[in-house]
Amino acid sequence: MQSEQPNFFAGPYIDRRAEEREPPGWARAAREDPRTLYLLASGTRHLVYTQPVPRIAFLEDPASPVIAAADEGRLVLLGWFRERRCVLVEVADEATAQLPQHASFEELRPLSPLLAGDEAGLLAYARALSIWRARQRHCGACGAVTIPVRAGHCMRCSKEGCAQEFFPRLDPAIIVLVTDGERALLGRQGTWPPKRYSTIAGFVEPGESLEDAVAREVMEETGVAVTGARYDSSQPWPFPASIMVGFRAWALPGSPVRVSGELEDARWFTREDILAGAALLPPLHSISRRLISTWMDGK
Repeated sequence: MQSEQPNFFAGPYIDRRAEEREPPGWARAAREDPRTLYLLASGTRHLVYTQPVPRIAFLEDPASPVIAAADEGRLVLLGWFRERRCVLVEVADEATAQLPQHASFEELRPLSPLLAGDEAGLLAYARALSIWRARQRHCGACGAVTIPVRAGHCMRCSKEGCAQEFFPRLDPAIIVLVTDGERALLGRQGTWPPKRYSTIAGFVEPGESLEDAVAREVMEETGVAVTGARYDSSQPWPFPASIMVGFRAWALPGSPVRVSGELEDARWFTREDILAGAALLPPLHSISRRLISTWMDGK
């Protein structure tokens, strides 16, 4: 059963209205709508105000030079945000863009915990689309240039006779809290801050179910055999374009840990160990922290 409270970056923050991507005049309709919000992107960075409280720096005037100069190929209809049409504008030349005072292009990762939840979700969505569009500029079948269609949510091969269509893709990854009853299995990577430990995670391989991926990743990284697994919740993770599928899993009491080269360390922690500060837990907005906190609460 899915958890009632959505994870960070998830939830009903936008009404996608996919049917509105189909009309060929969608961009004109957006520009003619005085309530349209424009979200600006430069590569993987988005226009935000960082002070006094971080928030998206939406543009609302279609006559604004940066919006007026953008051709339709650089526009993406995201949906309706806070009941207003929202369009992503990919800025061609950040250096020449006339921006609102005190606004700047910033990366999402350091800002995300400080943003309102719906704004963080919107930026995660926009970021994933921008990365996919940048990587799908050529047809994967014939190498010809692709052109955006369906309000930017599809890239179509421009070569006559090919015309293959490409849609946004996500990389599925599992993330799992393994317990043997009174202890949780946590691991750490060498690049993390001292004492930082987290749940076990890894990408799903072709021909593999999510449950199979849970068992394989835990065995590969820690040498622990999983006896069962249950879905918990999921989280979009736009760094760059993953969907984290969270699980709770079980192992036999006393299962020994054997660390592979993927982790610097892995060990069993009791709740008392964690409360005493033996492990620095992952950030509050991550699904890994949610999995650990749920277990800490005895759920």
